[in-house]
Amino acid sequence: MGPEASGAQLAAMSKLKLGSLAPLRQAPESKAGFYLVLAYLLFEFGRPQEIIPGLRAIPFGTGLSVLILLNVLMSGKLDFSRAQTKLWIPLFAVMAVHVPLAVNNFWALMTFKDMFLLFCVYLGIVIFINSLDRMMTLMKLWMGIHGFLAVMGIIKGGVGIGAWMGDENDFCMVMDMAAPFGYFLFFGATGITQKLKYLGMLGTFILGAMASLSRGGFIGLASVGVYCWYRSPKKLNAFLLVVVAFVFMLILAPDRYWDEMGSATSEETMEVGTGAERLYTWGIGVEMFYSNPIIGIGQSNFPWTFNLYEAGRTFNEKSIAGRQAHSAWVTLLSELGLAGIVIIGGMLLQCYKDLKFVRMKFTPVASRQKHGQTISAKEDIRVYLAMAMEGSLIGFMVSGVFISILWYPSLWIMMALVVALRNIADDKPPDSSEPVFQRGRVSGAPLHTISHGATSRGW
Repeated sequence: MGPEASGAQLAAMSKLKLGSLAPLRQAPESKAGFYLVLAYLLFEFGRPQEIIPGLRAIPFGTGLSVLILLNVLMSGKLDFSRAQTKLWIPLFAVMAVHVPLAVNNFWALMTFKDMFLLFCVYLGIVIFINSLDRMMTLMKLWMGIHGFLAVMGIIKGGVGIGAWMGDENDFCMVMDMAAPFGYFLFFGATGITQKLKYLGMLGTFILGAMASLSRGGFIGLASVGVYCWYRSPKKLNAFLLVVVAFVFMLILAPDRYWDEMGSATSEETMEVGTGAERLYTWGIGVEMFYSNPIIGIGQSNFPWTFNLYEAGRTFNEKSIAGRQAHSAWVTLLSELGLAGIVIIGGMLLQCYKDLKFVRMKFTPVASRQKHGQTISAKEDIRVYLAMAMEGSLIGFMVSGVFISILWYPSLWIMMALVVALRNIADDKPPDSSEPVFQRGRVSGAPLHTISHGATSRGW
C-alpha cells in the first residue's frame, strides 16, 4: 500500500465520529424457553392427552420439563438470587435423605423425581417470564386453560379432567386458585368487553367449584371470597360483586349442594363420618411427626407407614391404612417434619413479602390506605396480578387443610409466578449484557426517555 493511499485512508478515518459507528447488535433473545413454558402449562393443566386418544402414552410433562431445563442452562441466566429458589436446595437435600431410608423407597424416589421436574419448570418460569408482556400472555393461556377445566368439570359432574385433578376435592382446589384471577383482573380491566370476559370467567370458576360438592373446597372458596373483598380497591363495588356472586350461587346451586355443605359439621359427620375419619387420620399423622420430628417419615410415605403407627387400632372397626393424610399440612408435618415446615413455610412467607412489595410499589401514592380507607382504585395491572396470586395461594393453603395436595404442581407453579412477577417489578432486564451506546441512545432508547416501572392498565 502506497503512502498516498495510506494518507487518504487516514483522512477519511479522521472524519468519522465515534457516535456514528454502527452499534454491535446482539442476536435477538430466543423465545424457545418461553414457548416451552406455555406448552408445559397446556399439557400439565389443560391435559389434552386425557381427551385425545393415543396422547396419554407420550410423557409430555417429563419431556417438556427436561427441554425447559436445557434452555435454562443454555441461556446462561440461571439465577438463585431469590429466597424461594435457594430454599429448593435444602428441600431436595431432605428429600434425598429419604430415598434410601423411607419405608417405601420407590415412592420417595418418584416424588423426588417429580419435584425435580417441577423445579425445572419453576426455573423456566422465573427466567423466561421476564417481561410484563410475557406475563400477560401466560395469564391469558392460564385462565383459558382453567376456564376449559371448569367447563369440563361441570360436564363431568364435578370431577376433574383426569390425572392429579381427577378427584372432586382436587378439582375444587384448582378452581379456588383460579377464582381470584377472574375477580381481580375484572377490576384491572378497562373496557366493558374485558370486564364481562373476566366476570364470565369468575362465574365459571365458581360453578366448577360448586359442581364438585367438595366441603373442604367450599371452605377454601369462602376464604378466597373474604380475601378478595378485603383487598378490593373499591369496597362498595366489591361488595356488590360479592353479593351478585352469592345470588348467582343461590340461584344455580341445587339443594344437594347446600345439604352437602351443611353436613360438613353435622354430628354424624364428626362422630362416624368423613370428618371423624379425617380427625382419626390426622391424629396418626401427628404421632408420625412426634416419632420423626426433624425430617419426618419421607415424601409420599404417609399411606405406606400408616399401619405401623395405627398399631392395631381401627376406625369404625376397620383399618384405613393406605389412605392419604386428607391434608397438605398434615402431609408436610408427618413426611418432612420440622425441616419441611421451615423450608416450605419460608417459601410461602417470602412469597407474601414479594407480593406485598409489588402491591406497594405500583399502587399510586394517592390510592394508598389513609385513615383505614382506600381513596381511589389501584390502576396498575401488576397490583391486580399480585393480589390475584396472593388470593390464589390463600385458596391453596385453606383448601389444603382438608385435601392432600402438597405434591401437586399447583403450589409450586404459583410460587414461580410470584417470583417472576417480583423480578418484573424489579425491572430486571431480560439479560445482563452491557448497554450499547449510539448517538445518545442506550439500547435504542433516548437517554432522557429511559424510565423504570412503566404502567400497563390492560392486556
